[in-house]
Amino acid sequence: MIQKSKKIIAAGLLSTLTVAYLFGSSVEAKETKESTAKEKLEAYIKFTQILNIIEKEYVDDVNTTTLIDKALKGLMTNLDAHSNFMDKKSYKDLTVQTKGEFGGLGISVGMKDGALTVIAPLEGTPAMKAGVKAGDIILKIDDKATLGMNIDEAVKLMRGKPGTDIVLTIVRKKEPKPLKIKITRDIIKIDSVYPKTIEGEDGILYLHIASFDQKVVESVKKAIAEHNNTKGIILDLRNNPGGLLDQATGLVDMFVDHGVIVSQKGRSKYENVEYKAHKEDTDTKTPIVTLVNGGSASASEIVSGALQDFNRSVIVGEKTFGKGSVQIVIPVGQEEALKLTVARYYLPSGRTIQAKGVTPDIEVHLGKIDYDEDPILLKEKDLKKHLETELEKIEKDPKKVKVVDNNTTSEENNETKVDKKRIKEKMLYDDAQLKSAVDILKALIITQKGK
Repeated sequence: MIQKSKKIIAAGLLSTLTVAYLFGSSVEAKETKESTAKEKLEAYIKFTQILNIIEKEYVDDVNTTTLIDKALKGLMTNLDAHSNFMDKKSYKDLTVQTKGEFGGLGISVGMKDGALTVIAPLEGTPAMKAGVKAGDIILKIDDKATLGMNIDEAVKLMRGKPGTDIVLTIVRKKEPKPLKIKITRDIIKIDSVYPKTIEGEDGILYLHIASFDQKVVESVKKAIAEHNNTKGIILDLRNNPGGLLDQATGLVDMFVDHGVIVSQKGRSKYENVEYKAHKEDTDTKTPIVTLVNGGSASASEIVSGALQDFNRSVIVGEKTFGKGSVQIVIPVGQEEALKLTVARYYLPSGRTIQAKGVTPDIEVHLGKIDYDEDPILLKEKDLKKHLETELEKIEKDPKKVKVVDNNTTSEENNETKVDKKRIKEKMLYDDAQLKSAVDILKALIITQKGK
């Protein structure tokens, strides 16, 4: 059986080699960077020789199809971190995942310096609730080491039936030893846009975009329409792993009225595409500050990079992840496929995102800002509120006038309640990047006066 398979493969390769030799010679003079017909022939023969040696001499009997599949997987993995050969089972899994709901962690991963790295946990998902952070390196998934594992294999292990548990062993910067995080899988459903206002800063609209799903542009337009007194916008793209390209370009198109937002360039002319801005319904006046970090990838890098190149927004935060390549799925027969990188994205200035990322205009690291309030002086609004609270206590029960408890927060004081539509002033000091963005935006709004 093995001998018969060898003959079939050899015959198929030889016919392929003959065609390559006959038609490849005409290309040789034009395409000097590509392999010549002779080099291709030698390479195909070498592969066939090695395959024959393995089939004949290897200690165990091996199946030819299995050998070829393994060779293809190794070939694709060594092209780049995102290309992959999908056998029958992998291709079937992909089809199931794209047609229906499945259980997962709500985590976006990528390969960085050869390590499986968390791009970002998505807002409100099991991964975020369990404490997974952008930049974490996943060392093991349950009991399986990720070294040498490609992205598709890792994602496949992390997905599973909702309600089942998984343990990730991660390496985190500044942690002395690896951490084990237990996560319960769930159906991943997230909102993409979270609009908020900022206490004490009338006219500033904060838009946290968690990912680029199919409703991002629609949701952003709706939020802006509902806050018609907006004088400045903060786009928070931190920990945004990307998503749909048309939503990314559509968001930029809302604030830029001309030029190429992003271009896609590949070896095939069919992959060379430009996405341009339009003048209709464009806001070129409202100041914008965009927040990014190491968890900002792909579509969020296109948005931040394009706004930066057009001088339409000040970019604040930390350098982005650096994922700027395009993958397509090419079926091979009825049951197998290739996921192949066919192009790269380029920003308006011509620079690439791939492996480089977007460098902020103003670099601000995540952290808190320490400040001391004056222990003696009270603002008028604070004093009035305090006195009103005290008056209510007296009127309800005069006996409680002398009761003092500095550690108790009155029920009437709603400052402790979480407001999903508003960012409290104190919260700004817990987020140095956001505080910087607000201060920069206030300066930009001031410079707009009189124009």
